[in-house]
Amino acid sequence: MGRRRNRAEDKAGRRRVWLLLSFGLMGFARKSAQWKGGVGGESRSHRRQGFEEVRRVDRFPVAMTILIHQPDVVAEVEEKNGAEEEELVLDGGFVVPNINSFGQTFRDYEAEGDRQPGVENFYRTNHINQTYDFVKRMRQEYGQLNRVEMSIWECCELLNDVVDESDPDLDEPQIEHLLQTAEAIRKDYPDEDWLHLTGLIHDLGKVLLLPSFGELPQWAVVGDTYPVGCAFDESIVHHKYFKENPDYYNPDYNTKYGAYSPGCGLDSVMMSWGHDDYMYLVAKENKTTLPSAALFIIRYHSFYALHRSEAYKHLMNEQDVEDLKWLQVFNKYDLYSKSKVRIDVEKVKPYYLSLIEKYFPAKLKW
Repeated sequence: MGRRRNRAEDKAGRRRVWLLLSFGLMGFARKSAQWKGGVGGESRSHRRQGFEEVRRVDRFPVAMTILIHQPDVVAEVEEKNGAEEEELVLDGGFVVPNINSFGQTFRDYEAEGDRQPGVENFYRTNHINQTYDFVKRMRQEYGQLNRVEMSIWECCELLNDVVDESDPDLDEPQIEHLLQTAEAIRKDYPDEDWLHLTGLIHDLGKVLLLPSFGELPQWAVVGDTYPVGCAFDESIVHHKYFKENPDYYNPDYNTKYGAYSPGCGLDSVMMSWGHDDYMYLVAKENKTTLPSAALFIIRYHSFYALHRSEAYKHLMNEQDVEDLKWLQVFNKYDLYSKSKVRIDVEKVKPYYLSLIEKYFPAKLKW
C-alpha cells in the first residue's frame, strides 16, 4: 500500500487517477452524471465514502472508466478492490458474477426495484411473528412427518411451482436454483459428491408453501434465519422490525444467551421456523447417510448472521466450528450461482438420482 501511495504523491501535479472496473456492462454510458455506486461489491454506505467526484465516460462498451479527484485515498481503494476481486473467483474456479439477475449487487436489501418493497414487507411480517413459542409449535407439528411419502427427486419436481418472495436476487422457479447451485459445486469440487447432493436438496423444505404441506405463508418458510429464545442480533437484515416481536421485551429471551448456555451447540438452539429447519428434520429423521456437515449446511444455509457477520458464535460447540467451514464454502455457490443460465435437467438427472440412492431411502416421510 505504501508503494502505491508514494507513486501517487510523486505525481503531485496530476490529481487524476483512472480506475478500470470490469462490470461487464454492454452498451454505452450516456451523459456525465453523478455516480452513486462504488468499487467492487461494497455496501451502499461504504460506496458513498471517500469519493469527491466520479464521472462516467461516454461510449466505452465493455469496461467503465471512472475519474477520481482524490489521490490520497487511491492506495486504500486499490488495495480493497484487489482483495474483493480475489473473492470473485471461488475455491475451484467458479467465477462470481458482479450483479444478480436484476442488475443489482447481491443481497442488497436497500436497492430500488420492483421487488424491494415486497421483500422489506416480508421481513417485517417475519420478524414480528417468529417467536420462540411459534417455532416450538411448528417443530412439534411438522416433526411428525405425516404429510406425505415421496422420493427426493419427486420433491425436487414439486418446486417448479415455488418462487421465493424474500429473495432479492432471484425470481426463477426454485428447481432452477437448486441445479445451478449443485452444478457449480460439482464443477469445482468433483470428488465431494455429498456436497453436490446437498446443493440439490438444501431448499427442498420450501414445499411448505404448497397446499399439501399446509400452504404456510412465505414469512414462515423462506428468508434469512436466526435463533429465537435469545437476543436478536443487530446484523439480522431489517432488524428494526423485531421491536414489534413480543420476545423482544421478554426477559427470558432478550439476553445474550436467553434460553441457552455458552457453547451449548447450535443443534440445541431453536432457529426461526422455515424450509431450512424442516428439511433438516426430514433428512435426519429419515436416516440419511450424509455427513454432519451436510446437515449443518441444510439447517443453517440461511443463517447469514452467523456465516456473514459471525454473530452467535458464543453458542457454538467444536463440531459446529468444523462444520461451519463447509457452510462457508457452500454459501458462495448458494448465493452467487443464481443466474438466468438454464440447466439441462434431463442431462444431469441420472447423476443426481445415483446420489439420492446412495444417501437416502427410496421414499421419505415428509
